[in-house]
Amino acid sequence: MHFPVELALGPARLPVHLLCEVLAYSLGYRLYTHLRAGHADRISSAHRQWIFVGAAAGALLGSRLLGLLEHPELLAHPPGGWVYYFTNKTIVGGFLGGLIGVELTKKRLGITASSGDLMVFPILLGLSIGRLGCFFSGLEDGTYGTATPLPWGIDFGDGIRRHPTNLYEILFLGALALLLWALERWRGPLADGRRFQLFLSGYLLFRLLVEFIKPTAALPGLGLTAIQWACVAGLGYYVWVWTKRVMKNALAID
Repeated sequence: MHFPVELALGPARLPVHLLCEVLAYSLGYRLYTHLRAGHADRISSAHRQWIFVGAAAGALLGSRLLGLLEHPELLAHPPGGWVYYFTNKTIVGGFLGGLIGVELTKKRLGITASSGDLMVFPILLGLSIGRLGCFFSGLEDGTYGTATPLPWGIDFGDGIRRHPTNLYEILFLGALALLLWALERWRGPLADGRRFQLFLSGYLLFRLLVEFIKPTAALPGLGLTAIQWACVAGLGYYVWVWTKRVMKNALAID
């Protein structure tokens, strides 16, 4: 296999990464509409649309901001000029920015019900397909791992066998989807909002760990990369949320 993988359409060549992105969005949305049709939704369609707007705006800003903070040394002299500020992005920043955007929108609308539970499995599906596209992009995508002597290391075209961190993530997402499905089959429906909390906290923990085998350098004097610190912040937020809930329940029992 030669990277990046492209599809030949006559004289034109279509990057597989682009095809995977289109499939990720379309199939993820189709799964969401299917799940919503089969479940009672406590949030109206009008409010859902505003929540999507808040999520999209927050995800766009968070993704771009964290993407820029990954390489602060390039901010003063961006490669490729000013376009660099609008093309650098990261999924972790998108999730955390989207979370902030959703919570602010829900507060504005007075919504207390979870809006993320229905999105978990569509996100898992779309993210897995998208990561497959990242894998087929090889070195161009920048999501590959560090060099490894392990037998499953992959040469993306530069003669160095690397950790296929894209594939690691797909395996993790599949395992997480199976775990959440089995948990709800075994224990019944989770508490409102718990499915999304488990999904995002699990993903943040995975990214915190997998970044150790990626070539991105830690921030000067801080020991971790920008993405890892964002993961720590997100995990800290959920620890605070769960601790607050436990204390509230304890006080209610007393």
